[in-house]
Amino acid sequence: MITIRPAHDEDLPHLPDIERAAATLFASIERFQDLLADAIPVEEHRAYLAAGRLWVAADADPSAGGRPVGFAAASVVDGGAHLDEVDVHPEYGRRGIGRALIEQVCDWAREAGYPAVTLTTERDIPWNAPYYARLGFEIVPEGEWSPGQRVIIAEEIAGGLDATTRVVMRRML
Repeated sequence: MITIRPAHDEDLPHLPDIERAAATLFASIERFQDLLADAIPVEEHRAYLAAGRLWVAADADPSAGGRPVGFAAASVVDGGAHLDEVDVHPEYGRRGIGRALIEQVCDWAREAGYPAVTLTTERDIPWNAPYYARLGFEIVPEGEWSPGQRVIIAEEIAGGLDATTRVVMRRML
């Protein structure tokens, strides 16, 4: 059984390992080979935690001790809710955990009064833009990107991602 809950300080050391494990799904895609070892540093997770914008999917099995198996982190970009990262350890994949984490972010955004949630992702990978589209996200035309979204995309490209495959998506709440 998995529970979605706000992250705790003791969860933070587990999150980079979850992110790196989730990145192995990209191992067969050549353009991601140099990025597979990257993960959000614990210090950045601590900032999300302090802001109240970090949630974990925890394994409620007593033998697992409530350890995190997935997480979602959100921020505020140009006055709007933005899903920065969502990852689920592959051992727990295809169980609806990612969807539950995304719904948690959408619930937070709705309760905070934001009209939508945005994210950036890969256009051409089935578990990226097509997956988010099934969850109600739509691609935002480039001409409608906010200044902050443009900065995010520029940073992602500078970090090695392909400009031709990155998109901004939005889900109205």
